[in-house]
Amino acid sequence: MDRELSELLQGLRVMVTGVQVLFAFLLAMPFQSGFAKVDTSGHWLFFVALTGSATASVCFITPAVQHRLLFRTGLKEKIVHRANELGLAGAVSLAVAVTAAMALVAEVVLGNWLAIVFGAAAALATCWLWLLQPIIDLRRQATANPPRTTHNED
Repeated sequence: MDRELSELLQGLRVMVTGVQVLFAFLLAMPFQSGFAKVDTSGHWLFFVALTGSATASVCFITPAVQHRLLFRTGLKEKIVHRANELGLAGAVSLAVAVTAAMALVAEVVLGNWLAIVFGAAAALATCWLWLLQPIIDLRRQATANPPRTTHNED
């Protein structure tokens, strides 16, 4: 459990840095003079990105806070499982935020239809690399190494 918790917290530290940079950028964006030029769809993309990055921040930071609060309570296994679930929820939220932020910037710089193209590219990349590829690996491993069954012959 100690090793699993340490590895999980280290992975979350990497993700939290990225989401914090995105979140800080998004928090400052409405206060820039050019933000007034963003249209209604851009405002929605902004809000989706902001909400996604805020949610990801909460999910990635929660395991460290809970670890501090539950230190030496005998709940380490629960902390590890919860942190894993929060890490996955945070990754999904971050994927949404990255996709919306990419679409927002593409919309402002290139126009509406290219925003769809670049937003879709970001969504496909995160879905493939963060979710689908590992799921495929798990299924291949399960097929290659089926669980052993023991037969109890009474």
